[in-house]
Amino acid sequence: MNRPPANGASMMKDLTRQQYLDLYYYMRLNRAVEDTMVKLFRQNKIVGGLYSSLGQEAISVGSAYALEKKDWLAPMIRNIGALLVKGVPPRDVFMQHMAKYDSPTKGKDGTSHFGDLDNLHIVSPISMLGDLIPVMAGVAIAGRYLGQKIVAMTWIGDGGSSTGVFHEGLNFAATQKAPFVLVLENNGWAYSTPVKRQVPIENLADRAKAYGIDSYIVDGNDVADVYTTAKEAVERARNGEGPILIEAKTFRRMGHAQHDPAEYVPKDMRAYWEARDPILLHEKFLTEKGYLDEKTKKEIETKLDTLLSKDRDFAESSPMPPPELAEKGVYCTGDDCHKIAPKWERDKAEVMPPKSSIDASWIVEGFGRGKSSGGGVAPIHFGDTAQSEERKEVEEKLSPETPEEVVTEEVIQPSRSAAAAKVAAKSKNGAGKKAALKKAAPVLKKIAKVAAPIAARSAARPAPKPAAKNGKKPAAKAAAKKGRR
Repeated sequence: MNRPPANGASMMKDLTRQQYLDLYYYMRLNRAVEDTMVKLFRQNKIVGGLYSSLGQEAISVGSAYALEKKDWLAPMIRNIGALLVKGVPPRDVFMQHMAKYDSPTKGKDGTSHFGDLDNLHIVSPISMLGDLIPVMAGVAIAGRYLGQKIVAMTWIGDGGSSTGVFHEGLNFAATQKAPFVLVLENNGWAYSTPVKRQVPIENLADRAKAYGIDSYIVDGNDVADVYTTAKEAVERARNGEGPILIEAKTFRRMGHAQHDPAEYVPKDMRAYWEARDPILLHEKFLTEKGYLDEKTKKEIETKLDTLLSKDRDFAESSPMPPPELAEKGVYCTGDDCHKIAPKWERDKAEVMPPKSSIDASWIVEGFGRGKSSGGGVAPIHFGDTAQSEERKEVEEKLSPETPEEVVTEEVIQPSRSAAAAKVAAKSKNGAGKKAALKKAAPVLKKIAKVAAPIAARSAARPAPKPAAKNGKKPAAKAAAKKGRR
């Protein structure tokens, strides 16, 4: 079901003045951090690639701001705003891109591939786009199992929504009703490929219908709309309504990375979206509502300048990693890397036997129940039950190896009596014999049903001519003897 986006104007009562100012601050911080990294990149201080989110800050900030501290998120490389909202200091972002020793990965990565599992609940980005979706669906399910009442969130672009793992992961989340929110940033371009050449639909949110989950479409350049929509989706997921997809319509105003001038974008398209800059739109709204005056704006700018100057100096002063540590920390080796242990917030007895146990056997109509080779109750008769063994003996006697023309009543009768005698022999008294024969009746009935048509066909055929007197036995007698063997 495709729901309309939450209306920011109608939900203003849910946001305080401080919350509106927080959204403004984090968008400004997001842009300032990236502007600083552009300068570092041009000074050859950035080791890896640099990917801009210019024009998309409202999505990362607004959606992450809707999460609680206990919730989990997994950003893509353009979701630096989400990291900042979650509590990552700018210095970590700088050092990570500069591959410094004091960075979260000790200089082993040149982009934002880092996380914080213990405190901030951040899962590191995965370069294969879409792979974060099943990972975060698993995080959401694990949190529910442990009784943590959490929500997991990640992001994907319009191009990434065409990967196989996007569909597999979203389907998995839907079938498990995972408390999971996926934000689809439709920025118009998958590198240099426009959306209309990727998919034949106008709204990517419609893909949620295939998995039976709800979706929203929101103006990705209106941070208040993004926040209120994400907040509603997060709370619905937390309350057990399953995963929700949010499509945020926006535009990537820079190329894929610093090497890409994005000359493939039409000039009128770029001009339209530059006029809808998310920071300027929100600033205009705050000014009109009386939430932002020149004094407050100046205070925010001073705070940002002080923070970024301090954190940039710290990052530039951090040493490069020593060569002798190059092979350390490449793979997690267990508790000496970081201790991984479940954090239970419910009584474990609720999800452990016997409370969580169910009867694993199931009934197939017409098959009944029997004992399996392990001695337990099985839904059908397997090949090691007594009934199956008796049927096997009869089927061997009536196997295709025996020619039809010699399978007569004289063959069937011994088989029938042998089967009955075998069952009767298991009892020492008359009453036991009667009970055993009664138990064997269904098997004997099946034998007769199989043998009767064969015997009838054999009786209807003319007797075979006697063989020539050459000292050899008639073929029919030889075959009959073979059939009795």
